[in-house]
Amino acid sequence: MPNISERGREMPASPIRKLTPFADKAKLEGKKVYHLNIGQPDIETPQGMISAVKNIDFKVWAYTASEGTLSYRTKLASYYKKYNYNIEPEHILVTTGASEAIMISMMACLNDGDEVIIPEPFYANYNAFAYCSGVNIKPVLSHIDNGFALPPIGDFEKLITSKTRAILICNPNNPTGYLYAIEEMEALKQLVLKYDLYLFSDEAYREFCYDGRVFVSPMHLDGLDENVIIIDSVSKRYSACGARLGCIITKNKKVYSAALKFAQARLSAGMIEQIAGEAAVDTPDEYFEKVNSEYTHRRDVLVQGLNKINGVFCPNPGGAFYVVAQLPIDDADKFCQWMLESFEYDNHTVMMAPATGFYSTPGAGYNEVRIAYVLNTDDLKKAMICLDEALKIYPGRVLGTKEVVAATGSNS
Repeated sequence: MPNISERGREMPASPIRKLTPFADKAKLEGKKVYHLNIGQPDIETPQGMISAVKNIDFKVWAYTASEGTLSYRTKLASYYKKYNYNIEPEHILVTTGASEAIMISMMACLNDGDEVIIPEPFYANYNAFAYCSGVNIKPVLSHIDNGFALPPIGDFEKLITSKTRAILICNPNNPTGYLYAIEEMEALKQLVLKYDLYLFSDEAYREFCYDGRVFVSPMHLDGLDENVIIIDSVSKRYSACGARLGCIITKNKKVYSAALKFAQARLSAGMIEQIAGEAAVDTPDEYFEKVNSEYTHRRDVLVQGLNKINGVFCPNPGGAFYVVAQLPIDDADKFCQWMLESFEYDNHTVMMAPATGFYSTPGAGYNEVRIAYVLNTDDLKKAMICLDEALKIYPGRVLGTKEVVAATGSNS
């Protein structure tokens, strides 16, 4: 039998989906599984997108331009102008989801062996995108005790070498939900300009900012036109994850031209998706107001529920729809699998993503899980009851940080 490639052996597996076989088995055994492991919202897709697909009338299902249809890019430019991005259609390259946008951006901007610095924990598939692109990730550690704020700029500078070509951020952040403040973005700007780096900004969760907090993009900062590459997607904004429609935005003409060659090699993004995406831009503001209100309520229910559980700590995120919570456990991977294989409460159990898969630093996140608050509040409450009961009997339970502090009277 022929061997698979070394690339195939070394390709990172998705930590978000790796427990799916155990969840499937639990369902076959009759258990109800609360899926909090993946960012698949239950929010309804805007009716305008659905209607646009239903009303399609064409005789030939044709290729589109490799950079995306002009009508869609023009409509997208109008959307970004609402957010004070000075963007024209020629700055937008349409992709098959944000995943392709990230890979094309890496391939267009970085050589084999070049380095990109990413605050961790970070979206697990960045590892896969970097591997496919021949790029090395240099993680800079953020910490749960300050809500995963941007690490000190000095920590970034310590990692910069002759191979460093870019910094990648996700704002608001997946997996932590942290929303970067203007001061943090300005600090990144100065670092990027000082070392002449690219700044990749994954903005898939732009609409989801809570408590009156303001979203700040690198596109809002002066002097970065040649350095910034924005990554975006319709997946989360419109609860349309299956549409697989994203884009690259850059004013750097050389980057755009290079990215377009990679886009031409894969021919084009889907025509129907772009028709739906064009219609989505007309989604009324009321849709987002309602969605934000719902996510704020879900976040509050989840974070409060988690912090009521003995030994659990969860910071309150400012955006997206994820939290990273610290649990009183010995091993997040073991615990999440045990929840599906060996635990049930009232014939219910919970599927979460071990946070270890969102870190590159060995040993980091061993007692943390990522939870997506993509279910209704009733289900979230039931899931928290399940988690509480599970932690009471988990064989690998340890003292949580708060419990250690209470027992010793010290946080040293």
